[in-house]
Amino acid sequence: MCENWWEPPTRKEVIMTELIVALDTDQQAQAQSWVNNLGERVGFYKVGMELFTSAGPAIVEWLKERGKKVFLDLKYHDIPNTAGRAVAAASRWGVDLCTIHAAGGIEMLRECKAMCGQTKLLAVTVLTSLNQEQLASIGVQWPLAQQVAALAELALKVGIHGVICAPTDLHLLATLPRDFLRVTPGIRPEGTATGDQKRVMTPAQAARGGASHIVVGRPITAAPDPVQAAEEIIKELIQC
Repeated sequence: MCENWWEPPTRKEVIMTELIVALDTDQQAQAQSWVNNLGERVGFYKVGMELFTSAGPAIVEWLKERGKKVFLDLKYHDIPNTAGRAVAAASRWGVDLCTIHAAGGIEMLRECKAMCGQTKLLAVTVLTSLNQEQLASIGVQWPLAQQVAALAELALKVGIHGVICAPTDLHLLATLPRDFLRVTPGIRPEGTATGDQKRVMTPAQAARGGASHIVVGRPITAAPDPVQAAEEIIKELIQC
């Protein structure tokens, strides 16, 4: 567990936080339109349950054909053999990042790691839509912070490449290695609605907190000018 208060890395240690745009739609044509509109400004996209259920591996292949990196966010959580085979399939599609639930347990994590090939795995700790009260309602009685830290340390022990966590939980990962990926959804630029997210930060706050990647969907895709919205976030990251 994290015993010492976190100090942000010095500028010499910092690698610029990378923007991942979430293609949160069930319409393949809409997702492709967003990607085409953003052009070379964005090179990394998240494909989640909504889009993947609708479009299947074809959307992953389409993105890879255009030189984009793909974060497949399906949060696999099943018996070890089934989860491992799903990760192996994602690897064959050329997926760059893939999520699995740390709560699936050590054997599931080990099986996924053994099957991931070149794909990097992110362990889900506690969903950004959950707060302490909601966590207790599903039977987790210890503090949210303790749950996040414990699951992150379990993932690290097994050799998982990183975690996906709320930006407000980044300080809990301070003692973990610098190359352990910290991918944060729940990013809301100043002045935008938080929606269904409970634990949020601005892009700059997450970057300064140590996020390796930030995931941003609606603040870009639902903006009046998505290109301008993406450019402003990228500028904010560069200035950190």
